[in-house]
Amino acid sequence: MSGREHQYGTTVTWTGNQGTGTSGYKAYSRDLEITAPGKPPIPGSSDPAFRGDPTRYNPEDMLVASLSACHMLWYLHLCAVNGVSVTAYTDDAGGTMAEESHGGGRFTDVVLRPQVTLAPGSDSTKAMGLHHEAHEKCFIANSVNFPVRVEARITVG
Repeated sequence: MSGREHQYGTTVTWTGNQGTGTSGYKAYSRDLEITAPGKPPIPGSSDPAFRGDPTRYNPEDMLVASLSACHMLWYLHLCAVNGVSVTAYTDDAGGTMAEESHGGGRFTDVVLRPQVTLAPGSDSTKAMGLHHEAHEKCFIANSVNFPVRVEARITVG
């Protein structure tokens, strides 16, 4: 590996002690809070399938969101430096996690579905091709061991 290294740090704090800690499987909440210096906290929990709070982000949500956000940020950068003017970008990303009989599991794939709007007169062919380059450069996609597919839609105007 060559080039610069960047360091990241977060603090994850369990906030789900309901008085008796983990004295029993149903005795505690899975709630947590993710913090980093100078940033707002993120309320977290486990997936509702694992007794989590459905109103809070779970690690699986955040993994899919990380892949989506990384792709988007690379894509916007590449469009800017290649003369493609993006005026709107939304991604309805989704991931599949397979639970194993022994209790573990893993993601089997994530699909990114960016819906990109370009300014009138923009080159939609070039814009579509930049999704491939963004995917190749995405730090998070390069760090996972499952396929990440991109199913982009481009609209001009």
